[in-house]
Amino acid sequence: MNSPNNNTFSIKSILVLIGLVFLAGGDLYADLRLPKLISDGMVLQREQAVKIWGWAESGQEVSVELLGKKFATSTGADGTWEVVLEPQQAGGPHKMIIATQKESIYIQDIWFGDVWLTSGQSNMETTMERVSPLFPEEFKLAAYPTIRYFDVPDTYNFVEGNLDLPSGTWLKPTRETLPVFSAIGYFFAKNLAHTHQIPIGIINASVGGSPIQAWLPKDALQKFPQDYEEAMYFAQDGVIAALEKSEREKKEAWIKQLDGADLGLSEGDTPWFDPSMDDASWKMIPDLFAIPEVDGDLKNGVFWFRKEVFLTDEQLPERESALLMGTMVDSDRTFVNGILVGTTGYQYPPRRYTIPEGVLKSGKNVITVRLVSERGKPQFIEQKPYSLEVNDGMIELERDWKFAIGARINPAPTQTSVRLKPLGLFQGMIFPMKSISLKGILWYQGESNTGAVEVYEQQFHELIYGWREFLNKPDLPFIYVQLPNFMAPSENPQESNWAQMREIQRKAHKIPNTGMAITIDVGEANDIHPLDKKSVADRLAMQAQKIVYGSENGPFSGPLPDNVYLEDQKIRMTFVEVGEGLRLRDGELVYGFALSGPDGHFHWCEARIVASNTIEVSIPSFISSPKTLRYAWANNPEKSNLVNHLELPASPFQIIF
Repeated sequence: MNSPNNNTFSIKSILVLIGLVFLAGGDLYADLRLPKLISDGMVLQREQAVKIWGWAESGQEVSVELLGKKFATSTGADGTWEVVLEPQQAGGPHKMIIATQKESIYIQDIWFGDVWLTSGQSNMETTMERVSPLFPEEFKLAAYPTIRYFDVPDTYNFVEGNLDLPSGTWLKPTRETLPVFSAIGYFFAKNLAHTHQIPIGIINASVGGSPIQAWLPKDALQKFPQDYEEAMYFAQDGVIAALEKSEREKKEAWIKQLDGADLGLSEGDTPWFDPSMDDASWKMIPDLFAIPEVDGDLKNGVFWFRKEVFLTDEQLPERESALLMGTMVDSDRTFVNGILVGTTGYQYPPRRYTIPEGVLKSGKNVITVRLVSERGKPQFIEQKPYSLEVNDGMIELERDWKFAIGARINPAPTQTSVRLKPLGLFQGMIFPMKSISLKGILWYQGESNTGAVEVYEQQFHELIYGWREFLNKPDLPFIYVQLPNFMAPSENPQESNWAQMREIQRKAHKIPNTGMAITIDVGEANDIHPLDKKSVADRLAMQAQKIVYGSENGPFSGPLPDNVYLEDQKIRMTFVEVGEGLRLRDGELVYGFALSGPDGHFHWCEARIVASNTIEVSIPSFISSPKTLRYAWANNPEKSNLVNHLELPASPFQIIF
């Protein structure tokens, strides 16, 4: 038996040595085994009964020893066991010994605190490394040693719920580990750890691009027959393997055809990324955002870009340097003086490439980008950083490039994201947490469902109630993010699926024990993944203070509409969450109100603050019978200016009379 005083012995070491075996007598688990979540560094929920569970040979006695107390049970016929620990106050570190008659597992660095599950799609998944340009100070020191982070591996299952995760460990934030933390998860944990001085555990189960259907429990999904049918299709033997094989072969053939047709790789003896290549015949473009139209629509193929940069001896870096190439559509391979310095396989990630020491030289340097567009026009996204780091600062790279077409080709074959199909992520990533005790859930999702908002309201409700039922906690706090501003702003009132999604999210906050973080002012017009995740996390934490921690020192969000009154040619609206009163971020009138009559056409309306919690909207004379009033109803309502005294923005909304 392993000594409880062996501080270097960890569950990870044991799990390397033990395995899942099948016994002739029918026992599924011959060795003592724990789920990945029960491991070194874990945070267990304080002030609640906590389950510890695992697997061993059937009929075995299992004991769990913690804080001088021993809890005993025995395994069932299926090899599973479970004990329930008494509620504990916040604190740590503690040690735990889990033992059978044959072996034991020693777990250390255990803390009791608050455990939060974070889930959704890419904006919840976005890492601290991704947002590091905005928050470089976070990487200078780790000031919160009792924060722990567990990243759930991206996995799916359409047949049944997974009993365990394929991998995963609890991480403490350090300079080495912080880059992989969910940015929202980290900033949320930091906020709570600072405010309440307790350990905080974040379990992040998020997948980029995931629609809500992928996260619905099976019982809930059955209420949406088309989605359920699709899930059952992918549960069939061999379907996924055959599909992935077929699509992989088609994509490989397309890439082979593309590379074979690319003049930049096949024309002459000198590839186009070679700095000695003669580019005299290439077209000059004034900037990266003015890619010329050639032979009609320019799309689907390989497109090459070259720029010469001259450096003085004083500018030449004596170490590795950074090349920032914004974001592109779709994939790129980027070279400096013929050396490949970076490659990115799809459109969203920022291109932050490291140029090794010695690649740059005094005099002429050549930057070459081979950009592949799979199903559309090649693009460099505006208002992103395009620059080269040198000794005395940064050299801007947006202007004066040369351009040539390497190949034109048919669109790339479509690829099915099987992992994003209905049910799969719930059964693969959430189901293994069935026995976990949580303080609450954070949810950031909806972008992938803006194309079908008409069913999202029911789906969202089913997810909230379904997860609570699955986790056996019907009042479990569920706090979510209302989608931020995105895409180009409009000067006129517009219809918007993103606005409809925000309205569904606004109305959902009436579900008991839910809260909503309003983020209509922290998005980016040109990026579906805005970098300011700290503001998002802090606003989620404000909701947690109200819903979970009982704070009465509001406001806890931006203003929310309360009551509406029609008075002659005026509409009066009162708001809650106004704090010391409604304010304007700028200007003298409230901007962003639009009103429609029976014809359904919307017109801007003059509105003003008439009391600390009241707005008065003037009804245009040509609207005799108001039908629908909207505020900040657009993809990107950047001019909307209603806030409270904390500068928190009012939620977009729609009122139908």
